Amino acid sequence: MMRYKGYIAQIDFDEDAQIFHGEVINLKDVITFEGTCMKDLRQAFIDLVEDYLQFCKERGEKPEKPFSGKFIIRINPELHQKIAFKARMESKSLNHWIEDVIKQEVG
Repeated sequence: MMRYKGYIAQIDFDEDAQIFHGEVINLKDVITFEGTCMKDLRQAFIDLVEDYLQFCKERGEKPEKPFSGKFIIRINPELHQKIAFKARMESKSLNHWIEDVIKQEVG
């Protein structure tokens, strides 16, 4: 994995072609890059992100943000009631309580 300005790339190596391939994985758009060594691959990733940001700026569009921090889940109403109760007992908002529980699970 590589990270730059909040964008995350997954890296693979094609042994037959002797080339590294990268793909930005936290965007809806498919954005890929490649390099023959890690130094070139890193620079290609940085250049790609900068080009993407510049392209969006030139078009007057906001670049897609890598994860907004919001997501919707659907759960059983009884479970919803139980976690709302637990959050209230800990004097936390439901969002804060859930975030704390998730942090404990994934670190």
